This record gives sequence, C-alpha cells and structure tokens, in this order.
Amino acid sequence: MAESVGLGASRGLRREARIIGLLFASTTSMIGSGWLFGAYHAARVAGPFSIWSWIVGAVIIMLIALCFAELAALFPRSGALVHMSHASHGEGLGRIWGWMLFLAYVPVPAVEAEAIVTYANNYLPYFIQPHTNGLLTATGFIVCAILLGILALLNLLAVRMLLNVNSTVTWWKIAVPVLTVVTLISASTHWDVWSADPHSYNFSGIFTALPTAGIVFSYLGFRTAIDLGGESSNPSRHIPMAVIGSVLLSAIIYVLLQLAFLMALRPSDLTHGWANLSFTGEAGPFAGLAATLGIGWMATLLYVDAYISPGGTGLMYVTGGSRILFAVGEMNAGPRWLTALNAAKAPWIAVLVMWIVGILFLLPFPAWQLMVNYITSITVLTYGLGPIVLLVLRRNQPQLYRPFRLMGAEILAPIAFICSDWIIYWTGFTTNSFLFILIAIGFVLYALHFHFIAGKPTSDFGWNYIAWLLPWFGGMWVLSALGDVGGGLGILGFWLGVVLVAAWSLIVIALAMRSALPAPETAEIMVRMEQTL
Repeated sequence: MAESVGLGASRGLRREARIIGLLFASTTSMIGSGWLFGAYHAARVAGPFSIWSWIVGAVIIMLIALCFAELAALFPRSGALVHMSHASHGEGLGRIWGWMLFLAYVPVPAVEAEAIVTYANNYLPYFIQPHTNGLLTATGFIVCAILLGILALLNLLAVRMLLNVNSTVTWWKIAVPVLTVVTLISASTHWDVWSADPHSYNFSGIFTALPTAGIVFSYLGFRTAIDLGGESSNPSRHIPMAVIGSVLLSAIIYVLLQLAFLMALRPSDLTHGWANLSFTGEAGPFAGLAATLGIGWMATLLYVDAYISPGGTGLMYVTGGSRILFAVGEMNAGPRWLTALNAAKAPWIAVLVMWIVGILFLLPFPAWQLMVNYITSITVLTYGLGPIVLLVLRRNQPQLYRPFRLMGAEILAPIAFICSDWIIYWTGFTTNSFLFILIAIGFVLYALHFHFIAGKPTSDFGWNYIAWLLPWFGGMWVLSALGDVGGGLGILGFWLGVVLVAAWSLIVIALAMRSALPAPETAEIMVRMEQTL
C-alpha cells in the first residue's frame, strides 16, 4: 500500500471538533459516576491497597490507549473502532465487532442515570428499594428512562455545539473532584485508618478491584475522542493527543480522590472490616463523608455534581455509541438507515436506537454496580481487538504512514492484550457467562440472517478469518469457570489463574495473526473505506 494512502473523514459529518473539545470529550467520559462511587467500592475490596488499584488500572488502560492512539490516527473516522476490525480480519469480524461495540456503549448512559438517582435517593427516597444493594424502584426506572431521553435530545445538536456544552461541563467535572480532594484532606484527622484491620484485605484485592469496584470502568472513556475522529479538524494530530492526555489527567484525579477518601474515614467506620465499610450517607459516599466531617456546603455541592458528572459522561457515550451505529451502517454491517442525519448533521436514528435499547438494559441490571461489572467485561473484550489490529497492520502494511507511531509495539501490544484478558478474568465467572451468552446469541442471529435471509454464500462469511474468536472466548469462559473470582469453581488459585490467562492470551494472539487477512486484501479494504459515505 502506498505510503501516502490514508483514510479520510466520514463525509456528511461536520469536521468542527478541536483538540480541547476531543480531550474534554474523553475526559468527561472518564470522570462520571466512577468518581462518585469508585473509591468507596475499591476501599471495600482492597482496603488501603486501593490506591494501587487506580495506579495499576491507569497503567493497563494507558497500554491499551497507546495501541488505539496509533490506530486512531490511521482511521480518522467517526466510529473508527468498527473500521479497524474490517481492516485486520475482514467484514465478518467487522460485523461481529460492531454488535459487540454497541453492546458495550449502550448501557453506559443507563448506568450514569442509575448513579444520578442513587445519589438523589439520599434526599428523595423514592428511587431505590430499601435494604437492597441499590436496586431501582419502578419510579427510579421511569426517572432513568426520562434522563436517557434528555441525553438523547442533546445529542441531536451539531457536534460543535455539543462539544462546547461538554467542554463547559468538563471544567466543572475537573474542578469539583479537585476541590473535594483538597477539602477532605484538610478536614481529616484520622490518620490511623491506614493500619485498621489489616487482616480484612489482601494484595490480590488490588487486581480484583479493577473490574468489580468500577476502576477500569472509570477509565474506559478514552475512546470517545476516537469515535469522533471523523468530526475532527486535524484527526491525525488531535486524536492521539486527546487519548493519551485524557488518561493521564483522569488517573491523577482518581488517585488523589482515593487518597482523600481513605484519609476522611474514621476508625469507627471500619468496625467490621474493610469489606463491611459503613458510614452515614454511604449511598452517596463522598457527600456522606463530607457530612460526617461537618462540611455541609461540600455535601450539597457533591449532591449537585451527582447530576452533572454522570450526566456529562452519559451525554458523551450517547454521542460515541451513535457514531458506532453510524459506522455500522456506513460499512454495510447493519441497516443503512443508521447513517441518516438531521439538519444539524447528527445521526438521529442512531441516537434514537441508543435511547430505546439503553432503557431495556435497565431491566437485567437495575443497580449501578451490577451494570458496571457487565460494562467493564464487554468493553475490555472489545478493546482487546486493538492490540491485535495494530500487530496485523504492522505486519501487513509496514510502509504505511503513521502520524503517531507506538514505540516498542511488538512488546507493548501483546502486553496490552494480556492485560485486557486479565480484566475479563477478574470480572468473574457469573458476569462473563452472561456476556458470552449474549455475544453467542448475537453471533447466531447474524449467521442465520447472513446465510438464510440475505442468502449470501458461505464463502463470503469469512469463517476462516474469524475462527480464532471461538478459542479466545471459549478459553476465557473456561478459565473463568475454573478460577476463584466471581462465582468460579475455585480450582485455580488467584496467581495460577493469572499465569494461565497470560499464556492463553499469547496463544490467541498467534491464532489471530494466522487468521488475519492477507496484506493485499487489507490494502484493498482500507482504500475502499475512503469511498464510503
């Protein structure tokens, strides 16, 4: 493929996004409900080690983000994650990945709506069922559906106006956590909490907290800048800067928040150990701590922020998810009507689909933490493709001009893939079982439609290019079943499971590389992408 060949932005969408807009789009996608609840749940799992959980999570996500930073500069299009999978393993994988990406994006606005009503339940006790782990009432469900509708309506604005609104929100979302850190640390006097009940947590909690406490979930929003690539005025430069910068900025804020949370706890809050951490107002953890320290104005501010931070994140995930659906229609991997634009050049049908399906996701996951476990697992699974696509394109198109080139990709990309599989493993068997069943159902429906309704020949399906998915998904499911996390049989100890997942990941990479498209077909697909809508 000639060095000068690149991918142009999707025609029809306005290219008005600037670097600050993209940086803040990803940042606001990361600083949402995770900062309101993550520190509390992480402390219950890992105790004082929870600070390291946020650091480890940031390192893992940065490894993955660096892979996507190179790819995003090569695919400066809205919904670029869909296009990447086509280039490495063909249309079959592209269609499957489009389905999986949709399943990863669509529940995020719903979980942010759940976060809003969970905090609001502290002073309007109508939304959460009493004595449950945050389960919605019928009233809470209806309010969440209305909130999702508001986010959808805002997404019908022109992208420049949308990002201007988001940039204003993001300044708030950065300022309030920083103010919270300074205020809680200044008012805290209980330094002995660090040695409280050291037998109620262990070192492995650093890693199991990554998915179960919402830590990885909190970092996943870096991809929003990639999703808006087709609407950037200079995507090759802006996207890598936005992706890397947003991860660094969010990591600093989250580590400081965890530190402030731990320092604000009282020894009496840990009477029954870290796993049973309890204090007045814990349903809204930071606001509750502020109230116990006598900082009423801070508690009030945090209750206000409980609308703004999750709302901003939900807003940008409706934006990102609608662009994924746009790309699915653009690549003929789904209905063409998904590319329909309104007068503001926003994909209005895709936004409508995000709203309707988002409401449906409230039914099986009627609580914040339940939804977070699922979102973490499915999203990291979709991210696992990035390192593989990077390795395939490095092999198939070595002379391709790369505006951003990841140094040491031959080593860092496999490590990033292994880290992705570790997070899936640590999510636990119960959640992973639901995840893989949902993917299997989608795959079967797609195969039936392809062969029997569309009547296309088997040779066009690309079975030989996607066969590696079965050992990947199947192997991870078996390892989850044998592991000791989240409902597994406990046959594998924690560290043995970690080693086996790493070994299996390397095998999957080898299978994926063998199954990739030949170099000429990769070049042909990338050229053909320039001619799409």
